[in-house]
Amino acid sequence: MMKLEEMRALSPQEIRSRLEDAREEYFRLRFQFSGGQLTDTSRLRVARREIARLATILQEVELEVEYEGGGE
Repeated sequence: MMKLEEMRALSPQEIRSRLEDAREEYFRLRFQFSGGQLTDTSRLRVARREIARLATILQEVELEVEYEGGGE
């Protein structure tokens, strides 16, 4: 799992890519959980939180770009 500072240093495209990867991982974990194959259920919580962090940072970056671009 990446640290918050590392996430903020990424470009918006890299954040989107990592967000998509995190969502796919969460989907796989949910599928394993429903099938009874997932033994460490805490991974679901970690995956959800990573998705939330990435989505929040992406939104912050996009709003910052919009604010900077719209001011001129």
